[in-house]
Amino acid sequence: MVGDKTTTTTAIGRSTNAAFKRDELYLNLTVPNLFRCPISMDVMKSPVSLCTGVTYDRTSIQAWLSQGHNTCPATMQVLPSTDFTPNLTLRRLIHLYVHHTTSSPPELSPNSSLSSSLRNSLISQSEALELIKNLSSGDTASSATKLIEFVRFSEENRRFVANSAVGVSNLVEILRTSEETQVSDQILLVLEIISPENGVKELLNEKILKSDFDYLSKFFWFFRKGSLSSRIASAKILESIASDADSQRKIAEKQGLLFELYKLSNEETDSSAVEASLSALIAVSTSKTAKKELVRFGIVKTVGEILSGSEAARPVIEKAAEVLASVATCTDGRAAISEDEGCIMGVVKRLMKCSGVATEHGIVVLWSLCCLARDRTAQEAVLKVNGVTKVLLVMQSDCSAGVREMCGDLVKVLRVKNSKSCLASYETRTTHIMPY
Repeated sequence: MVGDKTTTTTAIGRSTNAAFKRDELYLNLTVPNLFRCPISMDVMKSPVSLCTGVTYDRTSIQAWLSQGHNTCPATMQVLPSTDFTPNLTLRRLIHLYVHHTTSSPPELSPNSSLSSSLRNSLISQSEALELIKNLSSGDTASSATKLIEFVRFSEENRRFVANSAVGVSNLVEILRTSEETQVSDQILLVLEIISPENGVKELLNEKILKSDFDYLSKFFWFFRKGSLSSRIASAKILESIASDADSQRKIAEKQGLLFELYKLSNEETDSSAVEASLSALIAVSTSKTAKKELVRFGIVKTVGEILSGSEAARPVIEKAAEVLASVATCTDGRAAISEDEGCIMGVVKRLMKCSGVATEHGIVVLWSLCCLARDRTAQEAVLKVNGVTKVLLVMQSDCSAGVREMCGDLVKVLRVKNSKSCLASYETRTTHIMPY
């Protein structure tokens, strides 16, 4: 009797263990990369995000930080703060995925896919291809939504759409012919998601900028009438296709388009929108004419407020500093920065406070004003906020050789300016003293 119980218990244990291993193997085969911790490569149980925006499993990142590391494992950027925030949205998605997948896992096979309860929201590769072919003939928001979910689901799906013979070409054509705003918005999101894949940027450049159809007018319309997500996607696509001087010129000279990009950085409080618009402006505004236009729009004041504030995310601060460094290469830009004392103080404030990237851009701005232009107003503004000390700190840090040389020039110029100011002050205070 005891032997029967033991045999039964062992059989149940083996069955349960086999089922568990099957579930685990199934999860490992199908789980999206988004759900895996970059450190352990396991499905995350408690996802948390660092200030760099990268998400890790709580146990893994705590172990990393407890070992004395002060960098983000994925990007190797120095962390200004080791605090992390629970990624509740991703956690819910993982729980939903695991629940539906392991509740009734299908038989493992080369064609294994998600459980039937999720099949309504995901499509196969062949279905995605057919959907792309048919979308242009009949705009349906539900079909476009399924395509977004398909490319978001995995890197393999993104590569499939990017490399398919009709993928990018048909999607761009849908942008031209679609009269339904929601569909256009969703197609923009699909193009933005797959744009990092190999060859997509070049193909988008050819289809959008070298076509007989005026696609840039469409993008202007997206900025004016589209949703926030479509405006962000539009900015990212324009950035991706601004790959050479001719492309940059076409985008910058398209009437109203540069101003719409600027408005996205100036009027939106969403950090993703501000970052996307600033990135696009950096990529597009390479000519002197484009930079002068940005100055006229008020870009110096906009980025000055970002640098002076306390709520902007690190990527936004880096982009703001880069925009300022770009416009500081033209006379109009330097003049506008010099007139905005708050902007200069914001630049000095961010030295050694945000990241090495932001610091180096800030040094370029200060060098352009104080050394290249020899602007006395700018020099005085830098001295007011103890800029020499900040520049010396940068000089002693692990900065590039070019930036270290600029720091040396700044220290010389600012020290001379400071000594003259002190001497003038001393002479003023002692003019009343008469010899015996």
